[in-house]
Amino acid sequence: MTLTTGARLLNTAARLSFFPKSHHHYPLLFSNSPSLRFSPTSLISNPASFASLPARLSLSFNASTMADAPDAGMDAVQRRLMFEDECILVDENDRVVGHDTKYNCHLMEKIESENLLHRAFSVFLFNSKNELLLQQRSATKVTFPLVWTNTCCSHPLYRESELIDEDSLGVRNAAQRKLLDELGIPAEDVPVDQFIPLGRILYKAPSDGKWGEHELDYLLFTVRDVNVHPNPDEVADIKYVNQEQLKELLRKADAGEEGLKLSPWFRLVVDNFLFKWWDNVEKGTIKEAADMKTIHRLT
Repeated sequence: MTLTTGARLLNTAARLSFFPKSHHHYPLLFSNSPSLRFSPTSLISNPASFASLPARLSLSFNASTMADAPDAGMDAVQRRLMFEDECILVDENDRVVGHDTKYNCHLMEKIESENLLHRAFSVFLFNSKNELLLQQRSATKVTFPLVWTNTCCSHPLYRESELIDEDSLGVRNAAQRKLLDELGIPAEDVPVDQFIPLGRILYKAPSDGKWGEHELDYLLFTVRDVNVHPNPDEVADIKYVNQEQLKELLRKADAGEEGLKLSPWFRLVVDNFLFKWWDNVEKGTIKEAADMKTIHRLT
């Protein structure tokens, strides 16, 4: 192997996404073990050492990358989303103040110590029979796995199309994207202009000792008959419910029956707004219920 080829291989290894960015974190590539010890200086000064580099890199990858990465037990799809997705950080008046990874935005330690607050949305999709589509979050979700919640709950990302504040367009663009990602609902079934922003809530909710939510959440309603093809990485189950069926789910959750749990944001919306807004849906007057000037601080 030539020096040039070896240097390219080293450079490629250093840029792989599952390695941290500083070389002192590479546990086997720059190791204290004599059989695996490398450093950029020694590789350049001793070109012969490149000959064994591919085999040693392979061993390094197989033995340590997942075990030594943070939260190694995390589902691969959820891990990718946690580190690749950049949420929009806002203040309590919904002014954009920056961005951070989905991972950091959901660490309770960061939420408490840095008061990280990110923008989110919750979609409530009704069919032509005025039934609300609910989903049960997948078992691999990092926060609130297997809880029942509204149609779709996620985050606009720090990208141009989802940062548009006018008429909540950025949030509505994100909602259309995530309905496809999570529920397989085609974009043509949920046109962006058919999402009606009804209000905003600010809440904080721990999921377990490590993870939680601190969100400024846009509540989006739409009435559409759609084709649904749930993504099993995101959704464990779905169901349409009428008002009486939802009240029965609430009763079971309150009684601890069947292990049924509801997401905290969904419960806040149910307890404060949902049934009166549902009446507006049935009357065809849902736009009259909109109040996007107020940010409701709920606990």
